[in-house]
Amino acid sequence: MSNFFTKRREPFRFMVWLGIAGSVMLFTVLLAAYIIRSSGPNWANVKLPNVFLVSTIAIAVSSLTLNNANRAFRQERFDTYRTYMTTTLVLGTIFILLQGWGWRQMVLAGVEMQGNPAAGFVYMISGLHLLHIFIGLIYLVIVLVEAWRRRPYIDSFVYSVNPPNQLKIKLVTLYWHFVDILWLGLFIFLLAHHGVDLKPLL
Repeated sequence: MSNFFTKRREPFRFMVWLGIAGSVMLFTVLLAAYIIRSSGPNWANVKLPNVFLVSTIAIAVSSLTLNNANRAFRQERFDTYRTYMTTTLVLGTIFILLQGWGWRQMVLAGVEMQGNPAAGFVYMISGLHLLHIFIGLIYLVIVLVEAWRRRPYIDSFVYSVNPPNQLKIKLVTLYWHFVDILWLGLFIFLLAHHGVDLKPLL
């Protein structure tokens, strides 16, 4: 037990876990407020935009491509690693664009925050999560830029055996998987309460 408390911890790993814990608490409070407020006056459930389904698929696939990138990195297949990391970044960007498209669908359908707290919660929950995704994309860009700057095999190998670099990729992966799982949980929660608008994409 003493080793657990006296063992040296990486500050960046601690910061990532602290951020994850803070985000879990934030969304837990937000969802609790949602449940409490849903029994109050002026609450009218709104259908989720169908494009949210597509964005959910995109973010789920991005976790798979990131796993493949990590596997390729450990196996020193650096070209494959760069390809999968690029794909993950593209899918993350697509997720943001699709979420924006979903908001556009809601606005065109007349779903506004004023007058209906249900709509306000949908915008707030998806918007806060989108902020988390944007932060993850920044770190993905940093790691990807480093990967493309070290295209020669020897440069990539030296980079891959450096413990701080290994930790950086592990933490980026941890955070990205967290925001992916977080969205799946939030989407299922919202889907159970609101359903999905099955009209064609606009």
